[in-house]
Amino acid sequence: MKASVLGLCSLCAVLSCTAQIKKPKLNIPKNIPNVTVPAGLSESEIAEGLKEALSQGAQKAGKALNQTDGYNGNALLRILMPPEVKNMESRLRTIGMGKQVDEFIVLMNRAAEDAAKEAAPIFVQSIKQMTLQDAKSILVGADTSATAYLRKSTYSSLFDAFSPHIKTAMDKHAVAAKWTPLANAYNSLPTTRTKVNTDLPSYITNRALSGLFVKVAEEEKNIRANPAARTTELMRKVFAQQK
Repeated sequence: MKASVLGLCSLCAVLSCTAQIKKPKLNIPKNIPNVTVPAGLSESEIAEGLKEALSQGAQKAGKALNQTDGYNGNALLRILMPPEVKNMESRLRTIGMGKQVDEFIVLMNRAAEDAAKEAAPIFVQSIKQMTLQDAKSILVGADTSATAYLRKSTYSSLFDAFSPHIKTAMDKHAVAAKWTPLANAYNSLPTTRTKVNTDLPSYITNRALSGLFVKVAEEEKNIRANPAARTTELMRKVFAQQK
């Protein structure tokens, strides 16, 4: 009975913590320097060409991640245990709970993979707000400048829109339920001095979005470097003028 009460208290603590989603603070530049329009292109063509490229990259990135092992099977993007509980992970593995830890990690990634299908329409809506000056600066910028612009200008709104889908996917895969016995096991160890209680929805949402932007950056680089990746006439015309 005592163990059940402790488990319930721990679960309540997790649910209470997960209800408070924390967004990262981002420094968004207020001013973008003037850029000369490349010869042969109108400002509207530059803007529309960049929007097409970003939309294409976002859709491909979301599709690539919205499949089994989209995150979990990618060593660069795989969501691991939160950094603040690394000691907990190590201790649990030493007492024979490695399988449960591994199952929990897979389920975190499954939640991100499920939510990835929501990314493209959110990105596309944000891309529509790109200004002409933004587009001109992006065209002559670094090979991931469009992705950097998108991250800085939309991360907060993307987080707000994305996190409910992460929470829904977490419920579907019982991520919080899997977390509770792990936290209970660690917190009950006699050598544990600091109890763990991680904000899982916030952590998974941030990691999922980070992975998403990595994939968008890959698509942007491909479009800039590979003419065959430019799927519309306007994209071919615009990116042919890049430096």
